[in-house]
Amino acid sequence: MADGKTFGVAFPFNDSQVGKYLKLTDTSDDEIRSDLIHLLLTRKGSRYFLPDFGTKLYEFIFDPLDNPTFNNIEADIRDACEKFIPNLKITDVKITAASSEEETFVVTTEGDATNREFSMPNLNQSEYTAKVRIEYVVTDGVFGSKDFVVLNI
Repeated sequence: MADGKTFGVAFPFNDSQVGKYLKLTDTSDDEIRSDLIHLLLTRKGSRYFLPDFGTKLYEFIFDPLDNPTFNNIEADIRDACEKFIPNLKITDVKITAASSEEETFVVTTEGDATNREFSMPNLNQSEYTAKVRIEYVVTDGVFGSKDFVVLNI
């Protein structure tokens, strides 16, 4: 944390290690990542005054793991990000069927990016689970940064 400056509440919610109630984001890149995860994991229609906020990812659980479903998931993600996080440009969305080896929470680094895998319910039923990898670029000002998020739905 540089000079005590924070950008917002980190998502998923965790206890603060520095005396605040919740863990806060220290950089704008961390805030964008938290905003993206918050947007993706919020069910559309669950916010009272923002009924369009969120995605329909939970509705795709137990749908067939085929190209039409994958295309619908990608379109839903792109539409939500375009509407609610305009400074985030999605460069690639890869959706594949998950395998049983992916049932653990994994944190790895790829270059400067850290891969944090967030799982939705029913991951133990891998025949119904899709792995979604979203690569994005933050287009804030002169400098841009790129990162990715991996979700299991």
